[in-house]
Amino acid sequence: MRLATLRSDFGKETSMTRLSKRPHPFRPLIAAGLALSVALAGGLAARPAHAADGATPEDADRVAAEVARMSRIGRCGSPSFSPDGERLAVVCDLSGIPQVWTVPATGGFPRMVTDFEDQVGGVRWSPDGRWLALSLAPGGGMNQQAYLVRPDGTELRRITDGGREGNWLAGWNDDGSALLLSSNRDDPSSMDPYLYRIAEGRMERLYDLEGIGDVQDLSADGARGVLYQMVSRGDDALSLLNVASGEVRPLTPHEGTATSGSAHLAPDGRTVYFVTDVGRDLHAMARVRLDEDGGPGPIETVRAREDADLEDLLVSDDGRLAALAWNVAGRTELEIVELPSGDVTARPEPPAEIAALGEFSPDGRRLALVVSGSTQPSDVWVYDLADGTFRRITESPHPGVDLSSLVAPELARYPAHDGLELSGWLYRPPGAEGPAPYVLSFHGGPEGQERPRFRSDYQALLARGIGVFAPNVRGSAGFGKRFVHLDDGALRFDGIRDIESTVGYLVSRGIADPGRIGIMGGSYGGYMTLAGLAWYPELFAAGADYFGMVNFATFFEQTEPWMAAISTVEYGDPETEADLLWKLSPLSRIDAITVPTLVLHGANDTNVPLVEAKQVAENLGERNVPVELVVFPDEGHGFRKTDNRIRATVEMVGWFERYLKGGDSTPAGTGGI
Repeated sequence: MRLATLRSDFGKETSMTRLSKRPHPFRPLIAAGLALSVALAGGLAARPAHAADGATPEDADRVAAEVARMSRIGRCGSPSFSPDGERLAVVCDLSGIPQVWTVPATGGFPRMVTDFEDQVGGVRWSPDGRWLALSLAPGGGMNQQAYLVRPDGTELRRITDGGREGNWLAGWNDDGSALLLSSNRDDPSSMDPYLYRIAEGRMERLYDLEGIGDVQDLSADGARGVLYQMVSRGDDALSLLNVASGEVRPLTPHEGTATSGSAHLAPDGRTVYFVTDVGRDLHAMARVRLDEDGGPGPIETVRAREDADLEDLLVSDDGRLAALAWNVAGRTELEIVELPSGDVTARPEPPAEIAALGEFSPDGRRLALVVSGSTQPSDVWVYDLADGTFRRITESPHPGVDLSSLVAPELARYPAHDGLELSGWLYRPPGAEGPAPYVLSFHGGPEGQERPRFRSDYQALLARGIGVFAPNVRGSAGFGKRFVHLDDGALRFDGIRDIESTVGYLVSRGIADPGRIGIMGGSYGGYMTLAGLAWYPELFAAGADYFGMVNFATFFEQTEPWMAAISTVEYGDPETEADLLWKLSPLSRIDAITVPTLVLHGANDTNVPLVEAKQVAENLGERNVPVELVVFPDEGHGFRKTDNRIRATVEMVGWFERYLKGGDSTPAGTGGI
């Protein structure tokens, strides 16, 4: 099978790859009387209403235009080879909205395939070459729908029912006659694996799951599949599925918590290769051999490292080679290994800090990847295994921006309050001498990871003389199983204390001016932003909350049922731990927030519903704390449309420029009206 799981990884700032402990594409209402800001038509940058006092309209327009140029930088991803290896299907936002394009596999002029008003998440070419399967997020929401389209753009059709149900593409069977996907069409609280038979136009449920999951690979005869199941965040398993009988046999039995994914069946159907941390702290490449009756044997380690976490694995169609992507403190290191021995044959150095595995070409001679870095936008590259060279296939536009002038970060390590080693990426503003204004930026997840990938919002802040520090506090992925579980349940209070330790590091080293520190983040990073402002109001001069949770009670009540079901171990069970969840909610301490707070949210967000943003804006507004609510009516959980990304970044940079640099900014901790 050419691909075990379709990755909807286009344009994401956090890693979105195959099912594992990392965030996954599964991954994943406007209050009356509150100000509503929307993206302007035509891609023009809006002048922020909160430009620094004393700035002329011309100055404000110039700054907004500079920020807009940075935010307009394009992105490409989700590469998939045609069966003959001559072309690649990709998702790019060349038109301003992520759409499907095809491009020669040696590089060349792209050809547009789709032209939706909504954004495409990912695409995969069928093994028979007849179809492209794609996922589409209506209004940017979580209720993704699956479509089929001919490679020339004709015969477009939706194959899922639409409405509020969510659907995640998982790949093709060997001959291209059926599509694997997951859906909550029959049970809103779980994502079950389905097989869509193209000729019959029929959806067939393969297994009734508890939690969420998919079938990551099928044997050539379709009789056997590798079933992935996430029971709760940070705890999942692989099983062998008998498609006809529905019988499952565990492949990764374990006690306690463990995560496994990126599973591939060998061509003979007798070996399963996968990524796992069963019996280990860091993820490694493993396999399970099947006996004559199809019974699974023990887990065998094929390739492991003590200094790196294996984040992804690909196996070539002929089963002779595997590509491994290692996470080394956030940077990617690649390996090509022979199978079944696991011997390393090459260690290609990626063209930038981050390289996400796409897929092998059908002949196994090339490997498509999505490469990005702190100073390099996301693009599709192809690695030639024979001559060991990389070729860039897409060229994400960056008009008016000299990429060589952008700031690359340095990795910093520092202790938490309890001595735990934390780390983060430090982006110093050009030419800064002595303590400077800084913004702390927290990643989502919480099982996400801050990595040195391209961030137009960071570079826009840096261009205005504001530094960025992006930490990986406890609970972050990429540092082992123990580290990722250090913020579960009541341990989250320690994660919140990591915010104070992070500020302490920046101030004690003379990096940040203690009176000019801001905080921002999206999703769980938005939660950490609000927690930082509520628990440590004296440390910050301003904040920017991107679609973060403020009240765990309303989050659990109104998020997607499947998201609520898998989140009780991570955060707490609302049925039995309501008091804990309230104490962990920034809303329980929101009266302590006295500094200017920008709140940005998508109206169609069903992961972290808009009610979270409304509660923040209403409370701060009632107490005359400076607050602005920016709602995007055509976005969901995150902002993908170019116009909206521009508007969000312009608003954020203007906010911090005013309150961290403006002459009228209120000192941290004293609030203001």
